[in-house]
Amino acid sequence: MRYYDELNNVLMCGISGYYDPHGRYAPAVLSTAVEQMNVVLRHRGPDDSGLWADEDAGIFFGHTRLAIVDTSPLGAQPMMSNSGRYVLVFNGEIYNHRQLRAELEREASAFHGHSDTEVLLNAIEQWGLKKALQRSHGMFALALWDRRNRCLRLARDRLGEKPLYYGNLNGLFMFGSELKALKCAPNWRGDIDRHSLGMFFRHNYVPTPRSIYQNIHKMPSATILSFDSSLNSPSLISYWGAAEEVQRNYATFKGCNEAEVLQVFEQIFTDVLADQMSADVPLGAFLSGGIDSSSVVTAMQRQSSQPVKTFTVGFHEAGYDEALAARKIANYLGTDHTEIYVSSEDAQTIVPKLPQLYDEPFADSSQIPTHLVAQIARQHVAVALSGDGGDELFGGYSRYFLGKRLWKALNTIPSGLKPMLARGVHGVSPATWDRIAAVLRPLLPKELANAHAGDRMHKVAGLLEVATEQDFYLDLISHWKNPESIVIGAHNLPSIVRRDWQHAPVSEFVERMMFVDSINYLQ
Repeated sequence: MRYYDELNNVLMCGISGYYDPHGRYAPAVLSTAVEQMNVVLRHRGPDDSGLWADEDAGIFFGHTRLAIVDTSPLGAQPMMSNSGRYVLVFNGEIYNHRQLRAELEREASAFHGHSDTEVLLNAIEQWGLKKALQRSHGMFALALWDRRNRCLRLARDRLGEKPLYYGNLNGLFMFGSELKALKCAPNWRGDIDRHSLGMFFRHNYVPTPRSIYQNIHKMPSATILSFDSSLNSPSLISYWGAAEEVQRNYATFKGCNEAEVLQVFEQIFTDVLADQMSADVPLGAFLSGGIDSSSVVTAMQRQSSQPVKTFTVGFHEAGYDEALAARKIANYLGTDHTEIYVSSEDAQTIVPKLPQLYDEPFADSSQIPTHLVAQIARQHVAVALSGDGGDELFGGYSRYFLGKRLWKALNTIPSGLKPMLARGVHGVSPATWDRIAAVLRPLLPKELANAHAGDRMHKVAGLLEVATEQDFYLDLISHWKNPESIVIGAHNLPSIVRRDWQHAPVSEFVERMMFVDSINYLQ
């Protein structure tokens, strides 16, 4: 998976804009505001920036560019279609742009450069937006203005790799790659959404489509938003569905043996990596030494005539350090390897920067080392691949199989005994459980026989009184199980997890967890 978003020192294009269909703001005010958006998003795209506006229609676009494919001025944005009907601002990459271009040229589409943005724009003009996105393999967030129909459309890739926020405040519709860009709006308020804050305390992030601010939303993945002057609020339609894709693949591979599935997977994996390695700038990879990133780097090195540049972050604490394993993989594959070690002092210097890096509360413990390794990588490459997504799609988290065994085991315990067991476990500190686990390591399941055994024991104790599979899963992934009790004004919080669990296209417990994670936690 391409990896450069939400990190100031690892870059990608930035898109932003306003739509004022009823002319409530002076054009000069919005022109200045979109210029300010470009300044705020400059760190995402340092190579170039552009503005476009149709003041009569009330539409204003901004774009900051990191040139990856076609670094010439012919790839500059905002970009207008050949007919003049469409104007596009685009963040991301269409990996199969060469195949799409060849097909479009057979249909008499004209091209001036070789950027994937121009390919997408021609595809939209030739096939329409929905079909063009269905045909495109990539990661992206975009805004498209239809000059003929005076309609604004936003869209986001299938799994939400590229960020996009939007809101409609007092008749002014706005969008941007980062929340901080929206703060340039002349009517910005920035009131905290207390329901979103409650969901953050449960999940350690604010789930899509909410954001930390009232009336500001994250664009849902695999979705097209449409907004014109006749609408009081935008309409949303899906162009792809994860559940339908799972069902289709179950039908396709039903009856296949493991060897046949592995053969198909290896070909897909190799083809995908070949597409993602397509760039007109230096490219590398993050390498942790785990299965996911090691597989990515292996496939990259097989297809590269030069040593792949790889980057690893290490820790002085043995229970968290992955640098040694990564070094062994790098040596075995012959990559051009760089590693850095993170100290507590390094982490402390990053903490004050986190609100600028992530825009809204985000409590993933990997955010600090990710930022640091990204800083190092940026000194050598403009693009880095990573193994993100492998855990959700291939059962990499210990909670999947540990959770299945726990659910089965807990159901064998008499209900009257469960509260006493929970109190007993909670009566021993996590540090003490860690020491006990160290002594009993040969007798424990591998998920408990590590440096985090105490935390996991306390988590298990909290699961003893859960009645259903979906509540068990929700508790398993919850940081704070009852956020309503600590966030004033947050009540009756919607459970996206419960909704997605009920509509999952699979029935097996582990696969259902993986599916729900893929459309929530992964994004």
